[in-house]
Amino acid sequence: MIKSPSALTASEASALMESGRLSAEALVRSCLERIESDDQRIHAWAHVDQRRAIDLARQADAMPRRSRLHGIPVGFKDVIDTGDMPTAYGSPIYSTHRPAIDAACVALSREAGMVPIGKTATTEFAYRHPSACANPHDPRHSPGGSSSGSAAAVAASMVPLAVGTQTAGSVIRPASYCGVHAIKPGFGEVSFAGVRHLSETFDTLGWMARSLEDLALFGSVLQMSPWRAVGEGIDGPPRLAVYRTAFRDELQPAASRRFEEMVLTLSRAGARITEVDCPELDRELLDACWTVMKFEGGRLLLSEAREHSAGLSQPARQLVLEARAIGLDAYHEARKRIEQGRNELNDRLMGFDATITPSSAGEAPASLDDTGPVTFN
Repeated sequence: MIKSPSALTASEASALMESGRLSAEALVRSCLERIESDDQRIHAWAHVDQRRAIDLARQADAMPRRSRLHGIPVGFKDVIDTGDMPTAYGSPIYSTHRPAIDAACVALSREAGMVPIGKTATTEFAYRHPSACANPHDPRHSPGGSSSGSAAAVAASMVPLAVGTQTAGSVIRPASYCGVHAIKPGFGEVSFAGVRHLSETFDTLGWMARSLEDLALFGSVLQMSPWRAVGEGIDGPPRLAVYRTAFRDELQPAASRRFEEMVLTLSRAGARITEVDCPELDRELLDACWTVMKFEGGRLLLSEAREHSAGLSQPARQLVLEARAIGLDAYHEARKRIEQGRNELNDRLMGFDATITPSSAGEAPASLDDTGPVTFN
């Protein structure tokens, strides 16, 4: 059975484009048709300009290929500035806001010949108040947050690639709930310029796809680094740390079973498995992270709380109140504990090729009002 172009992974579409069997315009039109048919049910998009997307695709077809992702459509979370599309940060306060220039990640995507197709739905200011986005597998369930639209759009084959942001699970959790691949890179590996902050200490970009190969391809664009094929450089059985965390009891039974099956499969395939446990550190770090995130997030929303309080959700207003109650000394102490904890974890995990931990506590909540816990993120 021949796949619809919109159902192709970015890698599959790229190969067809290089061979001349698929055009960027045909791929973009297929994605737009999928959005047109399904997004009234899923609400993954905050903004899509069909005419603009088709024009950009035609331009891509008319020029030499700039990268392996030339002509591939991509969605950007609506906290990421775009010079040719509105950026509302998931808030009615900014419903008419149009940035002057692109965020760095958008500019890098355009430089690679990619086609920004629209802005994906986000929770308000990438915090807790959800958008109307629903899980594409069952619209009664949450897609997760805050990068809800990015995960849902990729999962529903509306776009092969999408960019989100993560402060405390906002890429990993929605990807898990929607059943797509995602990566949150290390701090500083991708420029955050032109992206609305929630917490400067923790905010990072992340991206989503329907294959690991796509994550690697897109990562080379966003990180301005040479592309490296998945698996390249692996010359023997990997040494893997299994890190269940102090919150393992919060795993839903089905998620726990799947995790144990995965660990057993890796072990039988030859991976060297080692259990790593730091229960007291996990709890201390979680408390410290919330202190820092609330201190920074509440202050970043202070202007909106002063000037547009009626346009803010209750969770956002509560965040501002909680930030006021956290003193500077407590903030610095939490930052210090986090830095110590990172060093302790680095020491414990030194020498492993990768660390395995659950990506969420279980399946998506059966409600659009709850974006899910940050446990394991």
